[in-house]
Amino acid sequence: MKYWQAKNLASTEFKRLTGVKKTFRLMVRTVKNKEQEKKKIGRKPKLIVEDQILMMLQYLREYRTYYHIGKDWKISESSVCRIVHKIENLLIKSRQFRLPGKKELWQSQRQEELVVMDVMESQIERPKKRQKQFYSGKPREHTLKTQLVIQQKTGLIVCLVNGKGKTHDFKLFKNSGVKFGTLMQVIADKGYQGIAKIHQLSETPIKKKKGKKLTQEEKIYNRQLNRLRITVEHINRRLKIFKILSYPYRNRSKRFGLRANLIAGLHNYDLAN
Repeated sequence: MKYWQAKNLASTEFKRLTGVKKTFRLMVRTVKNKEQEKKKIGRKPKLIVEDQILMMLQYLREYRTYYHIGKDWKISESSVCRIVHKIENLLIKSRQFRLPGKKELWQSQRQEELVVMDVMESQIERPKKRQKQFYSGKPREHTLKTQLVIQQKTGLIVCLVNGKGKTHDFKLFKNSGVKFGTLMQVIADKGYQGIAKIHQLSETPIKKKKGKKLTQEEKIYNRQLNRLRITVEHINRRLKIFKILSYPYRNRSKRFGLRANLIAGLHNYDLAN
């Protein structure tokens, strides 16, 4: 489906098709502005900017092969790859979809600020080299990890940190360099046991000790935390609407972080508008 057909869809159908709503118009303006800044002008492309962005979103949303997408758009497999990479690079370099970043976390001094932290895993094909670094611990499953820090009230993603499947969640946090403001409250899951030693205003669910059961008060405390923490699980689901994050990732892992940040930026813009 080309843009002249897609633009007639209802907003909900366009969202189902591409994964975005109002963000699409900003993406078009951003790419067109970047194209005009070019000093050298080559031959006219086969596809207009709107179609190129639609193709890139189709790749992230459906995660089909370049070959099959090329057959739909009647262009070569290499052209699809080139267009997808070009649009991704232009959108990232424009900084329109930039996340607030780690600096926003440690500079914040608002006492009412509450952030939730969690790790999202994306399965990858078994690598030929250094397999142990990506082994998640589950049978025959190699993964890439993405640590998300989100604002609990708004659901906006503050920053992402990528790591390999073998890295423990808490170790990924310590290696990431993420620091929180002294008044900021942080909620995380059981994988972050010990975070209170690094940041005092941190809370994690109480783990059951071996051979013992949780008391009724401890169960109530865990339920209250989970009601606040569930926000990050909803964000994980929204990000994984883009199948490139939920299907086994078959591209080079070096570009995974760029794509995860771009999808998070698209999510933030759609949520804010």
